[in-house]
Amino acid sequence: QVQLVESGGGLVQAGGSLTLSCAASGIIFSINAMGWYRQAPGKQRELVAAITGGSSKNYADSVKGRFTISRGNAGNTVYLQMNSLKTEGTAVYYCSARVVTTNSLNRSSDCWGQGTQVPVSS
Repeated sequence: QVQLVESGGGLVQAGGSLTLSCAASGIIFSINAMGWYRQAPGKQRELVAAITGGSSKNYADSVKGRFTISRGNAGNTVYLQMNSLKTEGTAVYYCSARVVTTNSLNRSSDCWGQGTQVPVSS
């Protein structure tokens, strides 16, 4: 019912920049938070950055100062600007959203995109 679609992934060289985009669609009453996670091969998924409806931002220590998360004016999109990329940042990056699909603020659920590959080469 709720769909998140990522775009912008692709091969990038170490030290380069890349911007990921994610658009939410479907029957959504509100989006309380959106974020980006990543999963490197053989490793667990980890939070990269998140932004709440109040525009509070949270970054993993490993990306602070290099990545910037933002939301579109309509509130249904989220972006992740990645600068100074490192080879260890190679991963599948996933968009996530905490959504309310009814007018009840107590009924939120987490949705995930399909993921987009970001290989960082040396």
